[in-house]
Amino acid sequence: MEDERINADDLEVDSVHPLQMEDLRSVGSLFPTADQNDSVGVDSHVGSTTTPVKYFSVVMGISERRERRRSRISVCKRQWQQAVARARALSDPWERFHLDQYPVEHALRYRYNNLTKEWVSDEILVKMETQPFAHGAMRECLRLKKLSNFSHSHNWKTACNYVSKRYMDPVERQVYFEDVRLQMDAKLWGEEYNRHNPPKKVDIMQVAVIEFVKRDGHPLFHLEHFIEGSYTKYNSNSGYVGDEKARQTPQAFSHFTFERSGHELLVVDVQGVEDLYTDPQIHTANGKEYNDGNLGTRGMALFFHSHVCNSICESLGLSKFDLALSEIKAIKRMQLRQRQCSETHIRGTEELCISPAEHCSLDWHELIRPRSGSLSSLESVRYGRQRSSNSSGSDGAGTSTSEDSGFETRRLQRYSSESESLTNENERLAFQDMVAKKSRPSCVQHEKEYRLTLNDPIKTGGSILGQVHLDLCKYHELCRFNKPGDDVYDREAALYHLRHAADCGTLEAIICIARIYLMLPHDILVDIELPMTEENINIGFDYMKIAAQAGDRASMLHVAKAYDTGLNLGTERNKSWKESLYWYERVIAMTDHDESGQYDNCIDDPRYMLIARQGEMYLVGGCELEKDPNQAAALFQEAGDEAMAAGKGRLATRYFEMAEEAWGSVEE
Repeated sequence: MEDERINADDLEVDSVHPLQMEDLRSVGSLFPTADQNDSVGVDSHVGSTTTPVKYFSVVMGISERRERRRSRISVCKRQWQQAVARARALSDPWERFHLDQYPVEHALRYRYNNLTKEWVSDEILVKMETQPFAHGAMRECLRLKKLSNFSHSHNWKTACNYVSKRYMDPVERQVYFEDVRLQMDAKLWGEEYNRHNPPKKVDIMQVAVIEFVKRDGHPLFHLEHFIEGSYTKYNSNSGYVGDEKARQTPQAFSHFTFERSGHELLVVDVQGVEDLYTDPQIHTANGKEYNDGNLGTRGMALFFHSHVCNSICESLGLSKFDLALSEIKAIKRMQLRQRQCSETHIRGTEELCISPAEHCSLDWHELIRPRSGSLSSLESVRYGRQRSSNSSGSDGAGTSTSEDSGFETRRLQRYSSESESLTNENERLAFQDMVAKKSRPSCVQHEKEYRLTLNDPIKTGGSILGQVHLDLCKYHELCRFNKPGDDVYDREAALYHLRHAADCGTLEAIICIARIYLMLPHDILVDIELPMTEENINIGFDYMKIAAQAGDRASMLHVAKAYDTGLNLGTERNKSWKESLYWYERVIAMTDHDESGQYDNCIDDPRYMLIARQGEMYLVGGCELEKDPNQAAALFQEAGDEAMAAGKGRLATRYFEMAEEAWGSVEE
């Protein structure tokens, strides 16, 4: 009797205690008081037919709970029956195209599991029209019907509506599979976004590759469900933000992926029907994977130049990306437009994205791949099916939402990933903790504080956020954000992002900003010149020393010569041959590339010249350096050997003579 067993959860008690007299006295009708005895006879209690006394115990009430549970189940059953009846009553929106009259074709369907990185194939039966009904910039769309693999009938009039897409220009076959992998990886980030309980959930369409094995050349197509509705492009991979329907959720979702992945990727090109998206693009920090649409940090820079943090970004705890005052003024109109058009209201129950307390070297692939699902089974019920209003597909075509389930409805159903959901709470919490360690804010101040916690004493390099700011600086110099006909770029904004890139530890930016402050030739913002003041020299030398610590040879030489001659040291440092010797030694000892991957071998300052200069300083002494003729002689001898190896025989002879003179002064 499985149903009659007592479930511990039904008891809802922590422990069982014997029945006490106090428990019985708490039931007033069982033991009447003296006043009650006077007003009511004893016989009236013994033979009364009034409401019987209820004796409470641990076991009583279980049957009542079972009845309530059965009642809830029956209500859900009736609701499902009503939903099925409504779905059957809908007409086929593609009935007038008579797809059922096209020939039946056998095809192989390839689906990608974004957690195990494996492809699964199966055979399907389809009917597809011969002429496209819509097209985008790269692909064209054809209507298609597919029989359910779980159906025993061949009624094509009730088959599910799909959209097949193919490239208009010939591409390699692998491109089709890369597109599917991209979209399924983006889908995982949609699920991660939903887990933070935003005001509106998002989802990204399931997509597969189909191969017509009986056609010549075995052509490939993308296969998506058809969705009725108004198709909208909310943003692009190059910074475009749709103005016709300025919504907050798509922009907040893109911003979320940047922070939650630790700046390692950004999901953009968000488009679709309401919050059911298709054909996204992913920018990665290294610019690799995900086809030619991946613009790397340059694409991230273009997104943040036009991104306006909204109330959803704030409710999720996303930090604002640093922009110059002129840039903030330029996007004010979009900010007002979003506020006017948005119908989304913050509930105050959103889960915040927080940055890690200490450095974590997890790769974003490791955060997404290991889990067996992004939602627990309970959350799958809660978030797995969300209602939306209208629909359409990418490339001007719609896409459908139910897997082999009949006609299209106006209720947009959500899809979980191809893998199973998380099986237990512990695994879910472990995954959340893992992702939380990777999350990093988008503002420079947090990045600077984070980098201070690193054990690396150099504290330069490896900042994706810094590279994004550097790319913004370069875009400004190229007049990327100028109005047509305007060839004067925003110098203040460009310098603003260059400083921020340097503050984030980007070596290229550090070198450039140092040379700008010190009035030296520079490769970026070549037309910007700052006044030669003591304050600017101090700032410039600080940046130059950071670049030297990172291993840039030119910077190390500049620092060594500055301490050697006392020029361009500013007011905060003094001439020091001891410090100069340290930097000369580092330059001479380096034979590998620097942090930026460059190696110049000190062409302008050969090793023998630097070694000889060290010998001269030891020979004279002073400026915090003790005189040491013996060390000077050894250095001159080494410089002569280096010059002889470089084919500088006359100069080598001169160095050997200086070594003899130094040894002579030692004997004296």
